[in-house]
Amino acid sequence: MIYRKLSYLAAFVVVILITNIAFAQAQHVFNITKYGAKADGQTDNAVALQKAIDACSLSGGGKVVVPAGTYVAGPFSLKSHVELYVDHGAKILASADEKKYTESAFRANKGEGTIWIGGKDLVDVTISGGGIIDGNGIAFMGKELDDSYELKPFNVVDPRPHLLTLVNCKQVHIRDLTVCNSAYWTIHLAGCNDVVISGITLLNSVKIRNSDGIDLDHSKNVRISDCYIESGDDCICLKNRREYQEYGACENIVITNCTMTSSSCAIKIGSENVDRISHVLINNCIIKNSNRGLGIQNRDEGTVSDVVFSNIIVDAHLFSDVWWGKAEPIYVTAYRRATTANKDAGWRLPPGEKAGKVGEVKNIYFTNIKCQSENGVYISGESSDKINGVYFDNVDVRINKTTNIPGGIYDRRPANVEGLIKANTSGFYLDNATNIVIRNSSVTWGINRPPFFAHALQSQNIINLKAESLDGEAAFPNFLKIVK
Repeated sequence: MIYRKLSYLAAFVVVILITNIAFAQAQHVFNITKYGAKADGQTDNAVALQKAIDACSLSGGGKVVVPAGTYVAGPFSLKSHVELYVDHGAKILASADEKKYTESAFRANKGEGTIWIGGKDLVDVTISGGGIIDGNGIAFMGKELDDSYELKPFNVVDPRPHLLTLVNCKQVHIRDLTVCNSAYWTIHLAGCNDVVISGITLLNSVKIRNSDGIDLDHSKNVRISDCYIESGDDCICLKNRREYQEYGACENIVITNCTMTSSSCAIKIGSENVDRISHVLINNCIIKNSNRGLGIQNRDEGTVSDVVFSNIIVDAHLFSDVWWGKAEPIYVTAYRRATTANKDAGWRLPPGEKAGKVGEVKNIYFTNIKCQSENGVYISGESSDKINGVYFDNVDVRINKTTNIPGGIYDRRPANVEGLIKANTSGFYLDNATNIVIRNSSVTWGINRPPFFAHALQSQNIINLKAESLDGEAAFPNFLKIVK
């Protein structure tokens, strides 16, 4: 009898515990429809979203659920300890009303877009679910051109919204959902630490300029994995913008198992870099139908060092001059930036300066990279001391003319020298650098060989060049010889 009473008591305790856990969990799930959200395609649900997020945060944290349906929304902000869960069949769609977007994505610099979904000084932030966050990008564009859209004129504030802007946030998780159609940068993390981005599908129009995929700006300890990204501008970009310079270096970055397509550069380091970018591993990626593949584009006083690219397939071809790049599968350059007048020139140079400086690029490694392109590997610095230590091991380059866009050009924009320069297309074109090593690599040519296709290796002003087991010949071996 005593044992039976004890078993009844234990069962009762278990039921109470389960009930309390379920009640606690229910208390920490906040459905936006309970706060007035309507999936009618017209209502601006920003207020409802914000109420749900604020209530979740005030309760100590939990999950804000966006159920199935399409919810139009203007700008709203995330909060600490809140998971924004966009359920399967759900979409948050940016309002097309430009007047709603007033907060600059770059502080006092108002000419480079605004904030749609934002957050500052947060801890433990998650965006997840099987649904969609849609930036409604084409609504903010002008006329459609052949391979881009015209940009609408503006006075002071460029109203094009960045899809997500997080500043000085820690423990950030973005996973298992689709983000798409951004009118400007898509995921911008400035001064963030301890970030995981995994399993997302990021689909921007490849015709929208400035529609970067993921921008890591002065951010640290970031892991990006298992993502599929299409973007008009860079798919993944590491940088240190002047507007957020108090957050220091961009470092300890791992990018792996991603597939990317870009009208500019699939993975780029720079061009904005006022601090240090270092300790970066980029591994096991596929780059398809892009302009550039892998790029280091240093244009400011910051440095780039200790970067490893490995196990990557690059498929590149030429795009129009609207887009930076001339189908260079691998691109490492260091030049002071151009000082010509443009809408953001005042935010690129140090305060009060009329000319900038460029920092050193060193200890860069390319291992097991397979390239197919209309152009070759391009290394170029404004002087030989600006690029020091670039190592190629098992890098295979196949060059073939596949578009009607003119070639025989390398692109150094935005630089204080001529941006687009005519030159031979060679497998490896090296210009002004120190300590370049090429090992166990090859250059082959396709059947379409215009006259500017030239050498397997062409170099000038290189201090200490080593080429070991470079297999290749000139595009026209009966007329040209390999330049060593």
